Amino acid sequence: MTDTRFHSGPAAPSPIPRTLRGVVASIMTMAFSLLLAFSSPALATDKEYTVTAPDGVSIAVQEAGDPSGPAIVFIHGLLGSRLNWALQTSSPELQRYRLITYDMRGHGLSGRPEDAAAYQDGRRWADDLSTVLKASGVRDPVLVGWSLGGAVLSNYLAAYGDAGLAGMVYVDGVIELNGTLITPHPEVYAGMASNDLTQHLDAVRSFLALCFAKQPDTAIFERLLSNAAMASWTMTRITPSMTVSAAEGLPRAKVPVLLLYGGRDALVMVEPSIARARALNPAIQTLIYPNSGHAPFLEEAERFDRDLARFRDDHRGQ
Repeated sequence: MTDTRFHSGPAAPSPIPRTLRGVVASIMTMAFSLLLAFSSPALATDKEYTVTAPDGVSIAVQEAGDPSGPAIVFIHGLLGSRLNWALQTSSPELQRYRLITYDMRGHGLSGRPEDAAAYQDGRRWADDLSTVLKASGVRDPVLVGWSLGGAVLSNYLAAYGDAGLAGMVYVDGVIELNGTLITPHPEVYAGMASNDLTQHLDAVRSFLALCFAKQPDTAIFERLLSNAAMASWTMTRITPSMTVSAAEGLPRAKVPVLLLYGGRDALVMVEPSIARARALNPAIQTLIYPNSGHAPFLEEAERFDRDLARFRDDHRGQ
């Protein structure tokens, strides 16, 4: 047989001993196998798509984790987006679940209507969540709502009930938008509603800083700050007057409901919020992280992920 290999001269002795070459080959084979495994359709789960709410607003959705796993749907808070949940969607603890996030109206990559009613009517935020659930075809999800996302959960319960849900988690959730439950920061909220660009952006920065008892590292904070600055100004001004149907919604929850709060929350009054929620639904469970502020899923991410996984595993659906 003709040797078709290229020769540039006499073969030089291999600089790599035979045994070492065997080890290198084994490592290369293992690495290639892992590459194939993690690029296979079963594990290549990240995807993005948009859905359209009943009033025509485009809602951006993202999925991660195992598409065949038990589902968790995350709803972010005011001036947030799917990026708020980045530590959860990348968490090794949570990769066995189907993880669905979406940008609420006026936030992130979703539509930004200029009509005030598009934000003031809490039913529309509930309709957005319903649209995401239907479009994704998700079964028996656990819904996780942070801050304003808690108000969305209550509005969803009021409009649609809890049929088809496995459970709900309010993370430093807004139970109702009133002065007895929300810590007053008048200068911050006035600045966020201001038409003056400097005042608006400075207030947004102050609001974001109030979310944390322990501030995140600079890179994360700057990303979240940029994310917050993208939010609709109309939405930012109108949302404090959004209708929240907690009195109609929370009593309808027959599935397990967990209220998880940071004990050092500077935006929501923890004990009054828990008391109000329990007055509406005495079966509600509570969990407090004493050292966290308004964002325990970022401040104590590993603990949060473990607790969320336990809640998800304990509640399989109806």
